[in-house]
Amino acid sequence: MGYHHLPCLVLGLLLIFPTLSLSQDSFTPSRATFYGSPDCYGIPRGACGYGDYGRNVNDGYVTGVSKLYKDGFGCGSCYQVRCKGPLCTDDGAYVVVTDYGEGDGTDFILSERAYAKMAKPEGVAELFACGVVNIEFRRVPCKYTSYNIIFKVHEHSKYPDYLAVVALYVGGQYNITAMEIWQEACKEWQPMRKVYGAVWDSQNPPRGPINLRFQVGGANGLNWVQPSDGIIPGDWKPGYAYDSHFQLN
Repeated sequence: MGYHHLPCLVLGLLLIFPTLSLSQDSFTPSRATFYGSPDCYGIPRGACGYGDYGRNVNDGYVTGVSKLYKDGFGCGSCYQVRCKGPLCTDDGAYVVVTDYGEGDGTDFILSERAYAKMAKPEGVAELFACGVVNIEFRRVPCKYTSYNIIFKVHEHSKYPDYLAVVALYVGGQYNITAMEIWQEACKEWQPMRKVYGAVWDSQNPPRGPINLRFQVGGANGLNWVQPSDGIIPGDWKPGYAYDSHFQLN
Protein backbone atom coordinates (compact mmCIF):
# COMPACT_ATOMS: atom_id res chain seq x y z
CA MET A 1 0.00 0.00 0.00
CA GLY A 2 1.07 3.60 -0.57
CA TYR A 3 0.30 5.66 2.52
CA HIS A 4 -0.03 9.40 3.03
CA HIS A 5 1.75 10.81 6.05
CA LEU A 6 1.03 14.57 6.17
CA PRO A 7 -0.55 15.35 9.58
CA CYS A 8 -3.67 17.51 9.53
CA LEU A 9 -4.16 19.63 12.64
CA VAL A 10 -7.11 21.61 11.29
CA LEU A 11 -9.43 18.79 12.38
CA GLY A 12 -8.66 19.38 16.05
CA LEU A 13 -6.02 18.26 18.51
CA LEU A 14 -5.75 14.60 19.49
CA LEU A 15 -7.18 14.53 23.00
CA ILE A 16 -5.51 12.49 25.71
CA PHE A 17 -7.92 10.04 27.31
CA PRO A 18 -7.36 7.05 29.58
CA THR A 19 -7.49 3.71 27.79
CA LEU A 20 -11.08 2.93 26.83
CA SER A 21 -12.61 -0.49 26.40
CA LEU A 22 -13.95 -1.28 22.93
CA SER A 23 -17.54 -1.54 24.04
CA GLN A 24 -20.42 -0.51 21.86
CA ASP A 25 -20.75 2.80 23.72
CA SER A 26 -17.15 3.99 24.00
CA PHE A 27 -14.69 5.40 21.51
CA THR A 28 -10.90 5.25 21.50
CA PRO A 29 -8.82 8.13 20.07
CA SER A 30 -6.34 7.31 17.28
CA ARG A 31 -5.25 8.39 13.80
CA ALA A 32 -6.17 7.23 10.31
CA THR A 33 -4.83 7.56 6.79
CA PHE A 34 -5.83 6.02 3.45
CA TYR A 35 -4.44 3.98 0.58
CA GLY A 36 -5.04 4.49 -3.09
CA SER A 37 -6.63 2.02 -5.49
CA PRO A 38 -7.85 2.48 -9.08
CA ASP A 39 -11.55 2.34 -8.15
CA CYS A 40 -11.35 3.52 -4.50
CA TYR A 41 -12.38 0.06 -3.23
CA GLY A 42 -10.18 -2.36 -1.29
CA ILE A 43 -7.39 -4.46 -2.76
CA PRO A 44 -7.60 -8.22 -3.53
CA ARG A 45 -4.20 -9.10 -2.03
CA GLY A 46 -4.81 -8.15 1.60
CA ALA A 47 -3.06 -9.88 4.49
CA CYS A 48 -6.30 -11.52 5.66
CA GLY A 49 -6.40 -13.78 2.57
CA TYR A 50 -9.88 -12.70 1.50
CA GLY A 51 -9.09 -12.15 -2.18
CA ASP A 52 -11.76 -10.24 -4.12
CA TYR A 53 -14.09 -10.42 -1.11
CA GLY A 54 -11.67 -8.09 0.67
CA ARG A 55 -12.08 -5.58 -2.14
CA ASN A 56 -15.86 -5.59 -2.44
CA VAL A 57 -17.26 -6.53 0.98
CA ASN A 58 -19.27 -3.78 2.66
CA ASP A 59 -19.37 -1.97 -0.69
CA GLY A 60 -15.65 -1.28 -0.44
CA TYR A 61 -15.78 0.39 2.98
CA VAL A 62 -12.79 -1.57 4.25
CA THR A 63 -9.58 -0.95 6.12
CA GLY A 64 -6.15 -2.21 6.95
CA VAL A 65 -5.19 -2.06 10.62
CA SER A 66 -1.97 -2.24 12.61
CA LYS A 67 -2.23 -3.46 16.21
CA LEU A 68 -5.91 -4.35 15.74
CA TYR A 69 -4.81 -6.98 13.18
CA LYS A 70 -3.86 -9.24 16.12
CA ASP A 71 -1.90 -11.74 14.02
CA GLY A 72 -4.92 -12.15 11.75
CA PHE A 73 -7.48 -12.79 14.49
CA GLY A 74 -8.78 -9.25 13.92
CA CYS A 75 -9.64 -10.00 10.28
CA GLY A 76 -13.33 -9.46 9.59
CA SER A 77 -13.87 -7.18 12.60
CA CYS A 78 -16.10 -4.16 12.06
CA TYR A 79 -15.48 -0.66 13.38
CA GLN A 80 -17.06 2.76 13.34
CA VAL A 81 -14.35 5.30 12.52
CA ARG A 82 -15.00 9.03 12.58
CA CYS A 83 -12.86 12.13 12.40
CA LYS A 84 -13.53 15.14 14.58
CA GLY A 85 -13.98 18.71 13.41
CA PRO A 86 -16.08 20.92 11.16
CA LEU A 87 -15.30 18.85 8.05
CA CYS A 88 -16.56 15.62 9.58
CA THR A 89 -19.90 13.84 9.76
CA ASP A 90 -21.33 12.60 13.04
CA ASP A 91 -21.40 8.93 12.00
CA GLY A 92 -18.14 8.64 10.06
CA ALA A 93 -17.53 5.33 8.27
CA TYR A 94 -18.40 1.74 9.17
CA VAL A 95 -15.56 -0.46 7.94
CA VAL A 96 -14.50 -4.12 7.81
CA VAL A 97 -10.90 -5.18 8.51
CA THR A 98 -9.48 -6.93 5.44
CA ASP A 99 -5.76 -6.16 5.61
CA TYR A 100 -2.73 -5.28 7.72
CA GLY A 101 -0.82 -2.05 7.37
CA GLU A 102 1.09 0.62 9.27
CA GLY A 103 0.98 4.33 8.59
CA ASP A 104 2.22 7.42 10.43
CA GLY A 105 1.20 6.40 13.95
CA THR A 106 -2.15 5.21 12.62
CA ASP A 107 -4.42 2.36 13.66
CA PHE A 108 -6.44 2.50 10.42
CA ILE A 109 -5.44 2.65 6.75
CA LEU A 110 -8.80 3.14 5.08
CA SER A 111 -9.87 2.58 1.50
CA GLU A 112 -10.50 5.87 -0.28
CA ARG A 113 -14.25 5.24 -0.15
CA ALA A 114 -14.14 4.78 3.61
CA TYR A 115 -11.84 7.75 4.17
CA ALA A 116 -14.12 10.04 2.14
CA LYS A 117 -17.16 8.77 4.03
CA MET A 118 -15.91 10.45 7.21
CA ALA A 119 -16.24 13.92 5.67
CA LYS A 120 -19.14 16.12 4.71
CA PRO A 121 -19.42 16.51 0.90
CA GLU A 122 -17.84 19.96 0.97
CA GLY A 123 -14.96 18.69 3.13
CA VAL A 124 -13.86 15.60 1.18
CA ALA A 125 -11.10 17.32 -0.81
CA GLU A 126 -9.66 18.98 2.28
CA LEU A 127 -9.76 15.70 4.20
CA PHE A 128 -7.74 14.00 1.47
CA ALA A 129 -5.29 16.92 1.46
CA CYS A 130 -4.66 16.25 5.14
CA GLY A 131 -3.44 12.71 4.47
CA VAL A 132 -3.48 11.74 8.15
CA VAL A 133 -6.28 12.76 10.52
CA ASN A 134 -7.15 12.36 14.17
CA ILE A 135 -10.07 10.00 14.63
CA GLU A 136 -11.94 8.03 17.23
CA PHE A 137 -13.17 4.48 16.76
CA ARG A 138 -15.20 1.73 18.37
CA ARG A 139 -15.90 -1.94 17.66
CA VAL A 140 -19.39 -2.52 16.28
CA PRO A 141 -21.30 -5.66 15.22
CA CYS A 142 -20.89 -6.76 11.62
CA LYS A 143 -24.28 -6.92 9.88
CA TYR A 144 -24.67 -8.84 6.64
CA THR A 145 -28.32 -8.76 5.68
CA SER A 146 -29.25 -11.75 3.49
CA TYR A 147 -25.84 -13.42 3.98
CA ASN A 148 -24.99 -16.51 5.99
CA ILE A 149 -21.41 -17.31 6.92
CA ILE A 150 -19.69 -18.52 3.76
CA PHE A 151 -16.69 -20.85 3.73
CA LYS A 152 -14.50 -20.23 0.71
CA VAL A 153 -12.04 -22.90 -0.36
CA HIS A 154 -8.81 -21.02 -0.86
CA GLU A 155 -7.31 -20.98 -4.34
CA HIS A 156 -4.12 -22.64 -3.04
CA SER A 157 -6.07 -25.76 -2.06
CA LYS A 158 -5.32 -28.94 -4.01
CA TYR A 159 -8.14 -31.44 -4.25
CA PRO A 160 -8.27 -33.91 -2.54
CA ASP A 161 -5.05 -33.74 -0.48
CA TYR A 162 -4.83 -30.17 0.79
CA LEU A 163 -7.71 -27.99 1.95
CA ALA A 164 -7.48 -24.35 3.02
CA VAL A 165 -10.57 -22.34 3.91
CA VAL A 166 -11.51 -18.83 4.95
CA ALA A 167 -14.77 -17.78 6.60
CA LEU A 168 -16.57 -14.81 5.04
CA TYR A 169 -19.50 -12.68 6.28
CA VAL A 170 -19.03 -13.48 9.97
CA GLY A 171 -21.71 -11.44 11.75
CA GLY A 172 -21.80 -9.89 15.20
CA GLN A 173 -18.80 -8.87 17.30
CA TYR A 174 -16.98 -12.17 16.99
CA ASN A 175 -13.53 -13.29 15.90
CA ILE A 176 -12.77 -16.86 14.85
CA THR A 177 -10.01 -18.03 17.17
CA ALA A 178 -9.76 -21.73 16.18
CA MET A 179 -11.15 -24.12 13.60
CA GLU A 180 -11.51 -27.92 13.57
CA ILE A 181 -12.37 -30.51 10.96
CA TRP A 182 -14.28 -33.74 11.60
CA GLN A 183 -12.33 -36.92 10.87
CA GLU A 184 -14.98 -39.60 10.42
CA ALA A 185 -12.44 -42.45 10.40
CA CYS A 186 -11.17 -41.43 13.85
CA LYS A 187 -14.53 -40.19 15.12
CA GLU A 188 -12.97 -37.01 16.43
CA TRP A 189 -12.48 -33.32 15.75
CA GLN A 190 -8.95 -32.43 14.73
CA PRO A 191 -7.48 -28.91 14.84
CA MET A 192 -6.81 -27.02 11.64
CA ARG A 193 -3.68 -24.91 11.28
CA LYS A 194 -3.92 -21.14 11.11
CA VAL A 195 -1.85 -20.35 8.02
CA TYR A 196 -2.06 -16.55 7.95
CA GLY A 197 -4.71 -13.88 8.28
CA ALA A 198 -8.10 -15.61 8.26
CA VAL A 199 -6.89 -18.73 6.37
CA TRP A 200 -7.03 -22.18 8.05
CA ASP A 201 -5.85 -25.45 6.49
CA SER A 202 -5.76 -29.25 6.75
CA GLN A 203 -2.92 -31.22 5.18
CA ASN A 204 -4.94 -34.45 4.87
CA PRO A 205 -8.63 -33.61 4.76
CA PRO A 206 -11.12 -36.47 4.98
CA ARG A 207 -12.74 -37.81 1.84
CA GLY A 208 -16.40 -37.04 1.36
CA PRO A 209 -18.36 -34.07 2.73
CA ILE A 210 -16.37 -31.78 5.02
CA ASN A 211 -17.74 -30.83 8.43
CA LEU A 212 -16.17 -27.87 10.20
CA ARG A 213 -16.64 -26.21 13.53
CA PHE A 214 -15.07 -23.01 14.76
CA GLN A 215 -14.38 -21.25 18.01
CA VAL A 216 -15.43 -17.63 18.38
CA GLY A 217 -14.40 -15.08 20.94
CA GLY A 218 -16.77 -12.34 22.04
CA ALA A 219 -18.16 -10.56 25.07
CA ASN A 220 -19.22 -13.90 26.58
CA GLY A 221 -15.83 -15.59 26.24
CA LEU A 222 -14.93 -18.44 23.89
CA ASN A 223 -17.56 -20.74 22.40
CA TRP A 224 -17.55 -23.49 19.78
CA VAL A 225 -20.01 -23.13 16.90
CA GLN A 226 -20.98 -26.09 14.73
CA PRO A 227 -23.41 -25.61 11.84
CA SER A 228 -25.93 -28.44 11.72
CA ASP A 229 -25.30 -29.39 8.08
CA GLY A 230 -22.14 -30.50 6.30
CA ILE A 231 -20.51 -27.31 5.12
CA ILE A 232 -18.35 -28.34 2.14
CA PRO A 233 -19.32 -31.07 -0.37
CA GLY A 234 -17.07 -34.04 -1.03
CA ASP A 235 -16.25 -32.85 -4.54
CA TRP A 236 -15.09 -29.40 -3.36
CA LYS A 237 -13.13 -27.20 -5.73
CA PRO A 238 -10.46 -24.55 -5.08
CA GLY A 239 -11.86 -21.04 -5.32
CA TYR A 240 -15.46 -22.10 -4.69
CA ALA A 241 -17.54 -20.75 -1.80
CA TYR A 242 -20.05 -22.79 0.18
CA ASP A 243 -22.96 -21.56 2.30
CA SER A 244 -22.97 -22.68 5.94
CA HIS A 245 -26.71 -21.91 6.26
CA PHE A 246 -25.82 -20.31 9.57
CA GLN A 247 -25.11 -16.80 10.87
CA LEU A 248 -23.92 -15.21 14.12
CA ASN A 249 -25.84 -12.26 15.52
